[in-house]
Amino acid sequence: MPELPEVEVICQGLAPLVLKRKILSVSYSNKRLRKPFPRAKMYRHVEGAFILGVERRAKYILLRLTGKAVMLFHLGMTGKIGIFACDTPRRKHDHLRFLLDNGKEMRFNDARRFGCVEVYSEKELLGNDPFAALGPEPFSEDFSADYLQQKARGRKQPLKSFLMDNRVVVGLGNIYANETLFAVGLHPQTQVYRLLKLDWQRIVNKSRLILEKAIAMGGSTISDYENVRGEAGYFQLELAVYGRQGQPCPRCGQPIVRTVLAGRATFCCPVCQKEDINRVF
Repeated sequence: MPELPEVEVICQGLAPLVLKRKILSVSYSNKRLRKPFPRAKMYRHVEGAFILGVERRAKYILLRLTGKAVMLFHLGMTGKIGIFACDTPRRKHDHLRFLLDNGKEMRFNDARRFGCVEVYSEKELLGNDPFAALGPEPFSEDFSADYLQQKARGRKQPLKSFLMDNRVVVGLGNIYANETLFAVGLHPQTQVYRLLKLDWQRIVNKSRLILEKAIAMGGSTISDYENVRGEAGYFQLELAVYGRQGQPCPRCGQPIVRTVLAGRATFCCPVCQKEDINRVF
């Protein structure tokens, strides 16, 4: 599933190609996505509108349109957005096509159809913030050691699950939670109430560095991900633990171990991230 760096790379690539472009028409495959296709809203708020902004919130792509409407994409597990010449043959699983006023098409492709598109009018956004329940962005000032320590107080939740909770912080998906915990030397099962403020500060610092590097390297292409030009990312070449079970730890040489935590594949070094169940502060 594309995570924060991958979605950010898509937004950065999309912006110069679609900003100030008019959407002339919308075509839909009639294949059901994760949520019903908002047909009426597409015709009312999207067709004929200009794209005024491209933004990311959590793992969502937001296109701000004239009339103050917003079109929101979630890529799900296999979603892709690209810009193509109109005569480019359609690919299997192209479910949405947006004809632009420069003769190009913006296409949404999703093999597994777990992605979705939503449209919000200005009035709907005023009374119903779709992101109200989400935590802060990792790069925001609100994501701090003090904030994390406060959220973790009295909670016996495993650290990796805590960091992947979008109500705590958005965008630290499975890949980057694994990599962050290796970088700070903490076991994924560590109960969050046991951590010191210094631990939380290291998590803030390291997670930001890892996310920044992943964005600069075009994201991680583990299976399906590609940017708007159809290119793969290459941060996967830098991964220290994710997907490397049985391979040597880049620090100590001990084989990386794979377990399952809260239904998600979890990777760590049993030496560099030794679990200390008696850790008390």
